[in-house]
Amino acid sequence: MRSKEEILRTSLYAFTSLTEFCKTIPPEKFFEHPPGKWSVAENIRHLIISTNTTTLAFRIPGFFLKWWAGIPNRPSRSYDELVSRYRLKLKEGGRATGRFVPGNINASSSAQEWLEKWASATNKYINAVDKNYKDPSLDKYLVKHPLLGRITLRELCYFTLYHCIHHHNIIRERLSL
Repeated sequence: MRSKEEILRTSLYAFTSLTEFCKTIPPEKFFEHPPGKWSVAENIRHLIISTNTTTLAFRIPGFFLKWWAGIPNRPSRSYDELVSRYRLKLKEGGRATGRFVPGNINASSSAQEWLEKWASATNKYINAVDKNYKDPSLDKYLVKHPLLGRITLRELCYFTLYHCIHHHNIIRERLSL
């Protein structure tokens, strides 16, 4: 089980790595829309939407989370278990839906604007996790995830970390084609 401090440190590293990588992408590639795939900008927008939604979960008081999603009847999964479960859901056809689909990106926006929005979203997330829940509390509350069902706050942290890594890999892979 990773500690809250380790999760936050690793998350910050992943967020920063993605940002720094995206800063090296030429603007025409950043907004290029491969057939049937998301552009780099759309991947970043999706991550912003997802991270902002996750941040809300960490701003909600625990008593409300208990009322809304119940209480865990099992220990939190490990990072590797959560990642395996998420990958399985993707293999089974799980995809972003509804408000998590990035939609059209404004052609007049810049890569820098999107990366600043991403930095803002990740800073708010790190602060919300750090300030609002102590480490043991991450295992005491559940939230509802659109693909994974009811997961603990610790598992939501694991998801947020892996989700960034997952999209970073997608972006790298598409740019190397």
